[in-house]
Amino acid sequence: MSDEYDLIVLGGGPVGENVADRAVQGGLTAVIVESELVGGECSYWACMPSKALLRPGQALRAAKGVQGVTGGALDAAAVLARRDSFAANWSDDGQVGWLRSAGIDLVRGHGRLSGEREVTVATEDGERVLRARHAVAITTGSDAAMPPIPGLADVQAWTSREATSAQQVPDSLVVIGGGVVGVEMATAYAALGATVTVLARSGLLGGMEPFAGELVAEGLRELGVDVRLNTETTAVRRDGDTVIVTTGDGEEIAAAEVLVATGRRPRSGDIGLEVAGLEPGEPIEVDDTLRVRGSDWLYAAGDVNGRVLLTHQGKYQARAAGDVIAARSRGEVVADQPWGRHVATADHAAVPQVVFSEPEVASVGYTADAAEAAGHSIRVVDHELGAVAGAGLHRDGYEGRARMIVDTEREVVLGVTLVGPEVAELLHAATIAVTAEVPISRLWHAVPAYPAMSEIWLRLLEAYGRQSA
Repeated sequence: MSDEYDLIVLGGGPVGENVADRAVQGGLTAVIVESELVGGECSYWACMPSKALLRPGQALRAAKGVQGVTGGALDAAAVLARRDSFAANWSDDGQVGWLRSAGIDLVRGHGRLSGEREVTVATEDGERVLRARHAVAITTGSDAAMPPIPGLADVQAWTSREATSAQQVPDSLVVIGGGVVGVEMATAYAALGATVTVLARSGLLGGMEPFAGELVAEGLRELGVDVRLNTETTAVRRDGDTVIVTTGDGEEIAAAEVLVATGRRPRSGDIGLEVAGLEPGEPIEVDDTLRVRGSDWLYAAGDVNGRVLLTHQGKYQARAAGDVIAARSRGEVVADQPWGRHVATADHAAVPQVVFSEPEVASVGYTADAAEAAGHSIRVVDHELGAVAGAGLHRDGYEGRARMIVDTEREVVLGVTLVGPEVAELLHAATIAVTAEVPISRLWHAVPAYPAMSEIWLRLLEAYGRQSA
């Protein structure tokens, strides 16, 4: 293995893999530096294991929601075993094999910037200095944020890592936080038989349409979850095998485990950012080509830059970064116009996201509040998903809601939010409409198949047409 490459990538998660792969496809040499498992958070402690935990409960609820289906129960041990398989039993052999097949080198150890275009890696055998001819890309991701709650640091609280990799289902679980991780893990563990309490400082799923959080709170309560909104957590302590969580009103809640799900922080504290004049522990500010502002050799993609903390969006950034690094290495002029090959434009106004709760939440683009705050003239169109024929066939008594945000000046869709059982697969049509800025007049010609749930598009357009008349 060489000590000089065209590109050095700090971090071997899906974002780092994609940066390196695109650069290699563009004719460059690349090495990834990784201190943990190649494949990163998503493969072993987030996207894959969490959805593997959630899917069995979702499938059972879907089956029981159709008249004529009776019986059925979850086998918790089998669910955990299936989850293990999706996390590759926490072995990265397959991912390492893929790196080799893609022509990407791997150095295991903790890497830090030690100079311009230089990374020093602390390996098992000592230090190794790597030098980049063209660029260094930082893709080190993020860690769970731990709020300054008295006693929390002493109770061995779960973060998302422990929640997605637990080998036993606890009898009871307190979840601190009402965001995506908190909601999804509350859904999963309630389905697996745990007694779950959720403590949220405000509502659930802040930043999304308010009705999304409201419907998810109802869904969690139907699963038996004790959802407490506008509730502060003021202290945590452990008493033997029991964790005691104290709320703002002085109530004490006892549970076998406590999960802290109060957000993420960039993993940038010990990677030598001082060398580039950057602040350790803070998000790394980049332009839309993912190059660090003020630098001509340093890039940052994924959670570490703080733009959008979603794996698929980080991979989108990575594709742009890898391509632009290769282009600049050839001396090409890179156009930074929106929606170009080398520009992560979608980060600003076309981000898709699914919360795999009960019910699911799928959204893309602006919420109504965000669109107004951005200065758009909008019309909000709502429709009950349960009124669509396909939804009723999908599940008896289907309940859900869809919202479309329309820019009334340009007559294009700015955002869509869908809440209901299994709405995730409806989202990409909305993502295309928002990203491509398809005119409302053209969307009328995109005829949804009947009787499918995608007929919601026709109903939203009809409602918008009536409002426009």
